Amino acid sequence: MNVPAITADGLVKRYGEVTALDGLTFEVAAGTVFGLLGPNGAGKSTTIRILTTLSRPDAGTATVAGIDVLRRPDDVRRAIGVVTQRASTDPQATGRENLLLAGRLHGMRGRTVRDRADELLDRFGLTEAAGRVVRTYSGGMQRKLDVALGLMHRPRVLFLDEPTTGLDPQARSEMWAEIARLASHERLTVLLTTHYLDEADHLADRLAIVDRGRIVATGTAEQLKSELRGDAVVAELAPEVDPVTACSAIDRLGGITDVTVAGRTVRARVDNGASAVPAVLAALEASGLTALSITVARPSLDDVYLRHTGRTFAAAETGAAA
Repeated sequence: MNVPAITADGLVKRYGEVTALDGLTFEVAAGTVFGLLGPNGAGKSTTIRILTTLSRPDAGTATVAGIDVLRRPDDVRRAIGVVTQRASTDPQATGRENLLLAGRLHGMRGRTVRDRADELLDRFGLTEAAGRVVRTYSGGMQRKLDVALGLMHRPRVLFLDEPTTGLDPQARSEMWAEIARLASHERLTVLLTTHYLDEADHLADRLAIVDRGRIVATGTAEQLKSELRGDAVVAELAPEVDPVTACSAIDRLGGITDVTVAGRTVRARVDNGASAVPAVLAALEASGLTALSITVARPSLDDVYLRHTGRTFAAAETGAAA
């Protein structure tokens, strides 16, 4: 039997009256990229802290690389690499010095540590900048160095906590390519937390949607989206239009389900988006309401999130706890 690279079983974590994790359960197959997708405040970073031995759960169990995180935390730390949301580099040291220090902290010495540092500098396109102090690096270069630090000792499992937050589109794309390569070519297991829907869709072999400390859905992105029939119709309303009134007008139409309001946007699910648009426009006009635009789209991860939580991802982000 193949032992899962990560298991979490009934994890509970409370901070005073706030329940950050409420029975969170999932497992990750070895050699895959697994995404924890959820808004800020959903419990993703708390999960990472428990799995990387930085925090203890109030209830539940977890293993990483087949090792119990509560009983053998030192062994877990030797088996993992961690890239946190905040930079872990020394800004006054050079890129190469940061990597050499990380390797030596893991017991690497001599040519072994120097060769590994050079290998990672080359892999992440940082060779020319290796002798520069890190504070002169761009945001994308610093993030690449962060990931290289996490890989220095050849971990079996790599944790990436919001790895592309703040990066420009080109730097994000480069990071995506490297993460995918790590899993496919080196059989490294990657657990990725993100609040970017497109990132989870693009990178994760499987993903779990986290909401208020619980897993509400798991599967591949395509599996989760295929569970939703039909199309999404999205109406952007004029400033003077009452969204609740518009929602009621659309909800009275036949063949339309899951009508929700977020700000000045009304969303609904229909069997055939193209044929539903004229009916939606007519319903709004009959009520004296104006739509600035109406679009039709195939099911997305945002629609999956809406189905399982009752609110859009953007609305959850706006209302998320810090």
